[in-house]
Amino acid sequence: MSEPSGAGSAAAPVSQPDEPRSALTVEMLAAAAGASAEDGIWLDVIRKMDEVYNDLLQYEVALEEKNATLEDTQQFISSVLTSMSDLLIVCSRAGVIETVNEALASLLGVDAAGLPGRSVFDLFADEESRQNAGRLFADQSSHAVEDFEMQLKAANGSAIPVSLNCTPRYNGVGKMLGLVITGRPVGELRRAYQALRRAHDDLKTTQQQLIHSEKMASLGRLVAGVAHELNNPISFVYGNTVAMKRYAERLGRYLAAVHNDMPRDEREALRHELRIDRLLDDLPSLIDGTVEGAERTRDIVDALKRFSATDRDERRVFDLVEVVERAVQWVCKATANQFEVSLNLPASLQVSGSPGQVQQVVMNLVQNAADATENARERRLDISGRDGSNEAVIEFRDSGPGIPAENLGKLFDPFFTTKPVGRGTGLGLAISYGIVERHGGKLTVSNHPKGGALFSLHLPMIQE
Repeated sequence: MSEPSGAGSAAAPVSQPDEPRSALTVEMLAAAAGASAEDGIWLDVIRKMDEVYNDLLQYEVALEEKNATLEDTQQFISSVLTSMSDLLIVCSRAGVIETVNEALASLLGVDAAGLPGRSVFDLFADEESRQNAGRLFADQSSHAVEDFEMQLKAANGSAIPVSLNCTPRYNGVGKMLGLVITGRPVGELRRAYQALRRAHDDLKTTQQQLIHSEKMASLGRLVAGVAHELNNPISFVYGNTVAMKRYAERLGRYLAAVHNDMPRDEREALRHELRIDRLLDDLPSLIDGTVEGAERTRDIVDALKRFSATDRDERRVFDLVEVVERAVQWVCKATANQFEVSLNLPASLQVSGSPGQVQQVVMNLVQNAADATENARERRLDISGRDGSNEAVIEFRDSGPGIPAENLGKLFDPFFTTKPVGRGTGLGLAISYGIVERHGGKLTVSNHPKGGALFSLHLPMIQE
């Protein structure tokens, strides 16, 4: 036992407010017990117990935090599984179902809580699907299987076709634990594909309608030139026909005199009067001219039909040089005489595609050049062509003011136009760009270093 404390030890040391509780306890016991050697052992034991108690408190707080995090994670996973519209099956390597989501239970018409523990093979409606599933579980490789069509069995016994994806599941050390199967009903996929196909077909139809509408608008602007182009051969044919009609009357009079046994002298005089010899000399040229005019009219009408027709999928070999020359001729006939076009083209450039659509592109470029040079001092368009590395290249350089730099990147955008209202729809260059792309070529625009806009048309050539 310790001796009684002296007068100087009548009061125990006063603890500071910020000292730990264990320290206070130790000091109080030391003051009461006199801090003997035996008491020091008990003080160490008490101190250790207090430290263990503090550790337990810290472990308890950490455990509560981890439990709260685990609950949040479980709630998050549960909400994700519940919200998934795709089917989900998680099973072991032996094919025992571990968990499913509500989408699968709703599709099959069963209770999701009753599926864990059952065999995944019980979910399939036919033997073929079960055999295919068996092959998936027999193959223990790590590769995934995608878009595997099987039949699931609904609660009423009906078969539901589904498209499944199968992925292996591993633990933390890389050991395969089982399979994760996801998928969705095939009917839904087919409806989505059908909707996508219908949208694609509608887009193609709308595109063709836009091309045809722009083509008709171009043809409307060129009616005057086309009418003039048709008027020349038709007038030629009409004049020759009137002349041949007069010649036919004179030949009829002469043949009637011959058949009526007119005396030779009178017949010769009539022959001279009717100029039969000269008539006979003129007939071959009249006939040839009439045939030529008729053929020219036929060619113009045929070209008009090809240009205005909705030739969606026409693919044939044609001469690009002829198309360019015809397009220039049509546009120039409908444009003021001050607009001059210079052609520097090779003898032939054989390409494949739709000549009507390519002619629409060329006519649009020529017409745009005519509009761009409307206020220029010199209205001129230089068209040059060449055979460059297996492609035909046609360049259109006008004498206009060029294209502002901020508009170069937007020139082929639909409905973009710098023309006044009523003069342009903003579809011509956009449609032309699409036509050239479908022909495997490209259409570019830039400003020429010496002034004016420069359009370049590139089309793949046909190699002999």
